[in-house]
Amino acid sequence: MLDSAALRRIFDSLPRIRIALVGDLFLDKYLDLDSRLTEVSVETGLDAYQIAKIRCYPGAGGTVLNNLSALGIGKLHAISVIGDDGDGFELLRTLRERGIDGEGVIVREDRMTPTYTKPMLSQPTGPARELNRLDVKNRTPASHEQDRQVIARLDDISSRVDAVIVADQVTEQNQGVITDAVRDRLAELARQHPNVTFFADSRSHLGLFRNILAKPNRSEMLSALGLSADVRESSAAGALEEVRRLAGELSRQIGGPVYATIGPDGILYADGQSAQHIPGIRVEGPIDIVGAGDSTTAGIVSALAAGATPAQAAHLGCLVASITIQQIGVTGTASPAQVIERFRESQP
Repeated sequence: MLDSAALRRIFDSLPRIRIALVGDLFLDKYLDLDSRLTEVSVETGLDAYQIAKIRCYPGAGGTVLNNLSALGIGKLHAISVIGDDGDGFELLRTLRERGIDGEGVIVREDRMTPTYTKPMLSQPTGPARELNRLDVKNRTPASHEQDRQVIARLDDISSRVDAVIVADQVTEQNQGVITDAVRDRLAELARQHPNVTFFADSRSHLGLFRNILAKPNRSEMLSALGLSADVRESSAAGALEEVRRLAGELSRQIGGPVYATIGPDGILYADGQSAQHIPGIRVEGPIDIVGAGDSTTAGIVSALAAGATPAQAAHLGCLVASITIQQIGVTGTASPAQVIERFRESQP
């Protein structure tokens, strides 16, 4: 498992690490609404909320990049597809602000920039209340030309990085960046570059990947294996054994190790032959689990790229997530100093 010396070695190595992320980048756009300024529309009689501030962040795969940057990765590359629109301009700006190389981001006139717009209405007391979210997503299949462009950038970068993270956010098949053609090429590249860590996080299509490490939760494993999600185990021991079985089956199916996340209980690592449970890091007080999976991914891949064992990488993923879930109302990140302090706190 992870000890203080190994943790220091990992963090000392991270400034020399290069990681590419390929997949869906969204713009997370927060509209801070000041309830004291609300007007009534003359035309409709409805409340007209007044925007006091607009905050933009890279979301979806961008959340993983945020966490990698905060951990101190030396060079980050983004490969994605966005629209030739204002939201795309803002998304590229947020990447530049974080020192992320966006040369691999393809701007196309036939696509929109995926955007989650989140109106946040201030309250007289307490935190702002999120109103109905407004989503912009592409609703048509990606073109063959888009696939060609993405694959060309993948081919160019794969031999020059220590890890490639796949962010497959879009549920509808072939409507995001990670299409069938891109997925097939990733399987080939993973065979060609055995010293590069290829790591996938996919909401709906994990069972289609091959030759790649994966980080699913229980429902994603069931979906990938074509199983029903209706039945749950009645005991904690039974639930862990179920995850162990599912992770082993999925690892054999995709031809790569699996880091199965199990919420506060941590991670079950399986490589098709054996399995190991890495306990979670318990925290007290209110938590916000938005982005927890992305921060876990960042911790795992950073550690693997730095030469850590699978169990050490899982432990680091749990440490990072334990910090980000305590950052309420934002998609949090964790610095090396925070991780080291949390590691010390978690020791018996």
